[in-house]
Amino acid sequence: MTAEMTGADILLQALTDLGVEVVFGYPGGAVLPIYDALFKQKRIRHILVRHEAGAVHAAEGYARSTGKSGVVLVTSGPGATNAVTGIADALMDSIPLVVLTGQVGTPLIGTDAFQECDTVGITRHCTKHNYLVKDPAQLGDVIHEAFHIATSGRPGPVVVDLPKDVQVAAASYRKPSIQSLPHKGYRPASKADTKLIEAAVEMIAAAERPILYTGGGIINSGPVASQILRDLARITGAPVTSTLMGLGAFPASSPQWLGMLGMHGTYEANMAMNKADLIICLGARFDDRVTGRLDAFSPHSKKIHIDIDRSSINKTVRVDLGIVGDVGRAMEDMIKLWKARQHQPQDLAPWLAQIDGWRAKKCLKIPVSTKEIMPQLAIRKLWEATHAKKPIITTEVGQHQMWAAQHFDFEGPNKWLTSGGLGTMGYGLPAAIGAQLGNPNALVIDIAGEASIQMNIQELGTATQYRLPVKIFILNNEYMGMVRQWQDLTYAGRYSESYSDALPDFVKLAEAYGWKGVRIDDPADLEAGIAAMIEHDGPVIVDCRVAKLANCFPMIPSGAAHTDMILEADDVVGEMDDEAKALV
Repeated sequence: MTAEMTGADILLQALTDLGVEVVFGYPGGAVLPIYDALFKQKRIRHILVRHEAGAVHAAEGYARSTGKSGVVLVTSGPGATNAVTGIADALMDSIPLVVLTGQVGTPLIGTDAFQECDTVGITRHCTKHNYLVKDPAQLGDVIHEAFHIATSGRPGPVVVDLPKDVQVAAASYRKPSIQSLPHKGYRPASKADTKLIEAAVEMIAAAERPILYTGGGIINSGPVASQILRDLARITGAPVTSTLMGLGAFPASSPQWLGMLGMHGTYEANMAMNKADLIICLGARFDDRVTGRLDAFSPHSKKIHIDIDRSSINKTVRVDLGIVGDVGRAMEDMIKLWKARQHQPQDLAPWLAQIDGWRAKKCLKIPVSTKEIMPQLAIRKLWEATHAKKPIITTEVGQHQMWAAQHFDFEGPNKWLTSGGLGTMGYGLPAAIGAQLGNPNALVIDIAGEASIQMNIQELGTATQYRLPVKIFILNNEYMGMVRQWQDLTYAGRYSESYSDALPDFVKLAEAYGWKGVRIDDPADLEAGIAAMIEHDGPVIVDCRVAKLANCFPMIPSGAAHTDMILEADDVVGEMDDEAKALV
């Protein structure tokens, strides 16, 4: 038992005991006792963002690129509500966060006091768990338990709401053990049932058209899980596809790689999912962007689903074998059993030949233009110039995000940070800041659109203050590109608003924040512009002016089956002018 400390000091001591090195935050009246305690210590680094949304997304980027939990500190009322989008984003994408929110003093709770809101009520449905701490003596245990919940099982965000009087009250603190924590009902599964693993191995051994369908759960399981996936693919011979969140768990250079599947996935991946006789779902959740129309999704296959979240199994797609457990450990058990039983895969040559036929469609071929920069080519040139450096890529949300997923090849995990489930515009820049802080020697690039980048553009100041050499590569088509694409394909080109009339000069904006600005207008200057970005020892914004009407294909239209893909403009049914067709 230690001597008595203030609640703020207990909080910081607990964070220190948990190994926290960085906190992303923004001060306000209800958390000033904590900020005063931060000032008096040197162990935890505080990063002052420009908006609470930026704090949460930065913590997400830090968490996903390092494997540690991100930590956020914001004030009460609007500070907490500004953090909600990031919290919901982290829940959807299974990112471990602990978000510390200030609250008015306990006597004022429920009185509509200045900057009061019901943080626990507001965040109840977008957190893994949340707390309102009313007793400083319980604060240490709550913080330790919050980190345990955030990082174990299916990771996710936990909110701890801290009234101001609790922050200044005195209490004792002792570092607790996991076994002593009060939340006895929280017991996440990790070890899968052996009999179910045996059944899965036998189903894989008997399959003639198997496919490994992988998701972000592989990456959340840790870096070893990605290597185990590669071993499983090697011994079974099965082709591999991935969700948006799972990119990097399996190397894009492997001949077994089919690319991403789903709405903007490859033709070969979606067709293989449809024609497989066995789908082995590993740490994914049969999201609607993957399945398309449910009644047409892979109707003749058997399905195995391994997931640490019991509620994900049979939630949208009925499976033949559901296995609850950590996917990395489950795959390891499957490999051991496969070898012990000396299994050999079926003759997969006919299956792989069929896949090669789908590959021959070359669904990701890049349109050629000598007059305009095609966005797909810009991404490919960016990959060619940087892949040897093993960059960390973040994105905003929109066409640029899908082009990056399609054309930037990843060889390892934790290098691809994007908003998948919630699709949050404004995610990429603060996430890049968090990733750069967690990986100071890495090349970190935010691939952005000219619309999304403005959602949290104020975080340019954060990168400037902390001298972070973040790079932003904007694919600027002067539209909200994905919105424009849907309006062209579905609503006969009826645009509700013009976006290009008020775009900033991104080069001047970069310079105003102390960044280097680069503009690329001509395809002939693309490689030189990218090189200038890489070579500059500091933050850079590249304003890459791309073809305005380029569309992101392949594409599964809304409500269509996952085999009903638009591969190029000529496949589009409906009104689309010749200029648009020429560019896609």
